[in-house]
Amino acid sequence: MTAVPLNPPRRLVEFTLDGEPARVPEGSTILDACDAAGKDVPTLCYGDTLTPKNACRVCVVEVEGSRTLAPACSRKAEPGMEVRTDTERARHSRKIVLELLASAADLSTTPRVAEWIKEYEAKPDRFGEDAATLNDGPKVDNDLYVRDLDKCILCYKCVDACGEQWQNTFAISVAGRGFDARISVEHDGPLTESACVYCGNCIEVCPTGALSFKSEFDMRQAGTWDEERQTETTTVCAYCGVGCNLTLHVQDNEIVKVTSPHDNPVTHGNLCIKGRFGYQHVSSGKAT
Repeated sequence: MTAVPLNPPRRLVEFTLDGEPARVPEGSTILDACDAAGKDVPTLCYGDTLTPKNACRVCVVEVEGSRTLAPACSRKAEPGMEVRTDTERARHSRKIVLELLASAADLSTTPRVAEWIKEYEAKPDRFGEDAATLNDGPKVDNDLYVRDLDKCILCYKCVDACGEQWQNTFAISVAGRGFDARISVEHDGPLTESACVYCGNCIEVCPTGALSFKSEFDMRQAGTWDEERQTETTTVCAYCGVGCNLTLHVQDNEIVKVTSPHDNPVTHGNLCIKGRFGYQHVSSGKAT
């Protein structure tokens, strides 16, 4: 008989969240507690399959006794702490961050940003036309995915997914400093001449659409991309015996992109080039 290792149960941490008692397993973050309590704390650089980078600071909350606002995505819940998520100080900080990001990057394909800008009454236009922007345009140098760094907020999620946290390819990193900082491959060359293995895991974690499927990019350019008309079906990849789960996004009876469930114990949202991009044999026979 094969022994199945079981993780020991974690003790619960008790603290106060917006004046209400909260209990979460030891090691949980404030954001985990907010999600469990149904509190809507905005996030951009946070990824549920990655170690928090604390880059965007949209999720900041106020912790009693702390001199500065704390990023909810990485601050661990501690016994007896008092956390407030909707104070004037936290809301003002989120407003400023949203204004800075939206004035310097194209957030038109970033989920929920328009909603948050309205909620926090952010005014990105107040920085004027001289706000520093990249204005580099989309880079279309392969048939699989597109890099549009005008939409990049330097959250580093793609760097982590390509690097030590998942793929270990290290094809992309941050080049330049200050306003010249940008995500780049070696020598800022074409993607086709880099170490990229086209797993697409960087696309999976990108929160703004700076990295997108070529199929999605083309459809957006043509004005035919419509997520409300798309259906999602999760199945098992047929290429090998690993058992990766694929979520097929289908519009008008055609597969338009493939993702993977982040809670899957095999993939954790990651795929190889075949699983993420090798669906043409299905599309040729029409998806159902």
